[in-house]
Amino acid sequence: MVELSCTGAPCTDRRRPTSLVVVGIQISPSILSADFANLAAECQSVAGHADWLHVDVMDNHFVPNLTIGLPVVESLLKAVDTPVDCHLMIEDPDRWAPGYAEAGAGSVTFHVEAATAPIKLARDLRRHGARAGLGLRPATPVEPYADLLPEFDMLLIMTVEPGFGGQKFLDVVVPKIRRARQIIGDADVWLQVDGGVDTRTIEICADAGADVFVAGSAVFGAENAADAVDRLRTLAGSAQS
Repeated sequence: MVELSCTGAPCTDRRRPTSLVVVGIQISPSILSADFANLAAECQSVAGHADWLHVDVMDNHFVPNLTIGLPVVESLLKAVDTPVDCHLMIEDPDRWAPGYAEAGAGSVTFHVEAATAPIKLARDLRRHGARAGLGLRPATPVEPYADLLPEFDMLLIMTVEPGFGGQKFLDVVVPKIRRARQIIGDADVWLQVDGGVDTRTIEICADAGADVFVAGSAVFGAENAADAVDRLRTLAGSAQS
């Protein structure tokens, strides 16, 4: 369990998870799988159930896909109360990432493979009021970055190759999740997984030590998105109990 501090901002701040004051399992539905023609309504469908809205920003350079950028995120922030978790799959995050924190994103994750000065960037994000996340591709080992983790609020382990939604979960990454949990230990750093998370794989990831789960099609592809979030949370909690 991670207790959220209200230092510097009220607990009702939209940058912070809304469902619990003490945070254990967190579910972050990815809007990449939502209906973009009705995006505000899709986001509202999980309000009060999801801890975050996960926004995948891709630039067609770091990954072979192009999604949305800062203007859409700025508009989304005006339309939702659920905190926004931005995952930047872009080149030159040192230049672009602070803008998302300045806009009001509650969490901003960039990839270590793309960053020039990750510690400086993490401090910049925190200075602008966002949580700082460090993302790793499936083939990027976690051990070389162990000493950097005190500068971050979250470590993201990709369980698919970044770039497209709806991919199959890579079981080969599970041992890496376990190693990441061992490295984090009792430190105040969340461990997020992203890619192929559904009702089967969320239990695997939770058992390995993850506590923040990004789920796209498993939520927005379900008949009832809110029920899907609740179901995923229950399954993850059971795996950790």
